[in-house]
Amino acid sequence: MQSTKFDSPSNIHRKAFKLLGVIAVVLVTSQCSNEDSTPSSQALAPNVPESPNILWLVAEDLSPIIPPFGDNTVETPNLTRLANEGIRYTQVFSSSGVCAPSRAAIATGMYQNRIGAQHMRTTNIADFGVEGIIPYEAVPPPYVKMHSQYFREAGYYASNNAKEDYQFRKAITAWDDSSSSAHWRNKAEGQPFFSVFNFGITHESQVWGQADNPLLVDDNLEVPVPPYLPDSEIGRKDIRQVYSNIVAMDQQVGEILNQLEEDGLLDSTIIFWYTDHGGPLPRQKRLLYDSGIHLPLIIRFPDQFRAGETDDQLISFVDFKSTALSLAGIEPPTYVDGRAFLGKYANTPNRDYVHAAADRFDSEYDMIRATRDNQFKYLRNYNPEKPYYLPLTYREQMPVMQELLRMRDAGQLNAAQAQWFRTSKEEEELFDIENDPYELNNLATDPSYAEKLAELREETDSWMNYIDDKGLMPEVELIESMWPNGVQPMTLSPIASKASDSDAITLRSETEGASIGYQVLNEGEELGTTWQIYQSPLTVLEGQTLLAIAHRIGFIPSTTISIR
Repeated sequence: MQSTKFDSPSNIHRKAFKLLGVIAVVLVTSQCSNEDSTPSSQALAPNVPESPNILWLVAEDLSPIIPPFGDNTVETPNLTRLANEGIRYTQVFSSSGVCAPSRAAIATGMYQNRIGAQHMRTTNIADFGVEGIIPYEAVPPPYVKMHSQYFREAGYYASNNAKEDYQFRKAITAWDDSSSSAHWRNKAEGQPFFSVFNFGITHESQVWGQADNPLLVDDNLEVPVPPYLPDSEIGRKDIRQVYSNIVAMDQQVGEILNQLEEDGLLDSTIIFWYTDHGGPLPRQKRLLYDSGIHLPLIIRFPDQFRAGETDDQLISFVDFKSTALSLAGIEPPTYVDGRAFLGKYANTPNRDYVHAAADRFDSEYDMIRATRDNQFKYLRNYNPEKPYYLPLTYREQMPVMQELLRMRDAGQLNAAQAQWFRTSKEEEELFDIENDPYELNNLATDPSYAEKLAELREETDSWMNYIDDKGLMPEVELIESMWPNGVQPMTLSPIASKASDSDAITLRSETEGASIGYQVLNEGEELGTTWQIYQSPLTVLEGQTLLAIAHRIGFIPSTTISIR
């Protein structure tokens, strides 16, 4: 069903905040009306095309602090409309409090600490001067393929604009296009698409980079201040910038959605909007408190299935790959750690728990594991002798972080603010999120919660054993297990063969798990950037050249072979 356009930046800049407020009242009223509708009035399943388009809109570093999730500090007309026409998932969690490990989990459907992708980061560690550690790529098991490759193999056009950050270089067969110009508009006529757009305006760096990032809200805007941050002008200014960046992100989302409507694709596209982990501020990003791993998710179906409803089932990032494939009618692989919570293959029970991990960040080592149910969070600290706060140069560019350090040194922190700066940690922590949303009151030593503590402790043991948690390995040993003698393995080049009774060329690589990409060039054509996925024997005509390359994730791509 087509409707009014999403708001673009130019539209919003022409509107006064008073008018935005009127729009918000209308939208919130509509949202409440939708929430009141009874489940029996909804269809049992969405009405979608056989091969629906899948669009992922991904904001960085953002907790559920937007109007559809109860925070009305600023208006987000585009996200609010999306939520009114879609489903809001309220209990969604990243597998890490930082981007690269979490994105590895999304792309593979496997926990980052199962595949050796848990350290932030792997590919540019030399920049941080950690002794004995070299830049490396995580090497998942040979059967692992990125989420986008499954779409391509099913005939989809797959594009990513533009952040990757998977802890390994993208497979050469992963995307039709992964670049700053990637767009579904480059697909073939009638071809379904899986397209990802990333919005960096809400990233941590856009808080301390305020000089290049204009304030889109009133500089006196009243903002909520978490108890662990200073309620001072410095603290409020950085929080105000977070909300200003949300306004800008909402405008950018509106631009993409308008393009979808202009192309007549809104009624054939399933839209995901989510963030890559929790908030950007101190004691949020990188930590396993809910402020670091709890995130918003909105899914809109072409027929507005369950429009305006909320869904409080527990969802993990490892579930996203299976769910997207399931919605496209593609059977998810069996090796994943996640489950499909929607679509044709959504046939597993809801989760009882979600899990998360924190390991090295830049040059600073720690190891924390988290298990959460609908109400309680369990944290296990493997280095209790270390403080929670780790000195990271990147984070300390933020004014509110500098203010916290000044207050610490001056002895001016209150009890809530001082918790993060304790010189050591408890080995176990247990929080009642429902009654202690900021996770300030550790219940692990309270006998009243001994049974819950034992339950989540056992679940954590079970999870870590099941995934063979690589965080238990020293990083030097981890690298050696994936890159023997510190040398990255290389994919063997494709081998071409042709049966005596056929002109079709068969390709294979002797590297286990390698995918093969190919291009067929006519006379005078140059090598392109997109490699087609080899799935069946190929016929090359007179005057054409077949180029082929093999690549296993975590390995160096092979040399290219050429056949005329």
